[in-house]
Amino acid sequence: MQLHLIRHGQTPSNLTHALDTAAPGAPLTAEGERQAAAVGRVFAGRPLQAVYASHLTRAQQTAAEVAAPHGLEVLTRHDLREILAGDLEMRTDEPSVERYLGTMVAWAAGDLDRVMPGGESGHDTLARYDRVVAEVVATGVREAALVSHGAIIRFWAVLRGTNLDPTSAADRWLDNTGVVSLVGEPGDWQVTQWQDEVVAHRSATPGDGPGGQPLPA
Repeated sequence: MQLHLIRHGQTPSNLTHALDTAAPGAPLTAEGERQAAAVGRVFAGRPLQAVYASHLTRAQQTAAEVAAPHGLEVLTRHDLREILAGDLEMRTDEPSVERYLGTMVAWAAGDLDRVMPGGESGHDTLARYDRVVAEVVATGVREAALVSHGAIIRFWAVLRGTNLDPTSAADRWLDNTGVVSLVGEPGDWQVTQWQDEVVAHRSATPGDGPGGQPLPA
């Protein structure tokens, strides 16, 4: 199957670099609403059969734009929420942001026992996202979108994408409404596209040619 992991649109917390991970979270800015509408138009041309989103406001708003052209209901799953900042929640200082992102990078490099201060371990974070992906696969849909959050998409995709180097998490940024696309199944996911980069992968889906099929601009 094909999975598209979509980061939400811009929020005020993104502009201040705040570690905003608790519910309900900041809503989209006017620019974020524009971004959400734009990514909705991109995915209007895809044969989506399901749209899932975390329960945070920004993900719900973005997912609504992705689901609307297909007449789909947004399926809310708390397990798609952002990597929890714990004791670092809403901090904007550089040491806190570096500690948060550094923990995610350490998880991706294999230190899943490490715990975010006041938050979850890498094992717990990975397991909850895995649960939602397994649920999506079990429905039998061929193509689905999961609207989620930047850090957890980066973390999950570099660990579960068998054609990526997990230690590349620090270098793989994801913009607001950036998309990571994958093909395959649990245990054998291939990342086909990371934002504008088409990622070399083994073809795993009928019609998915060498190098992948870029999303329309």
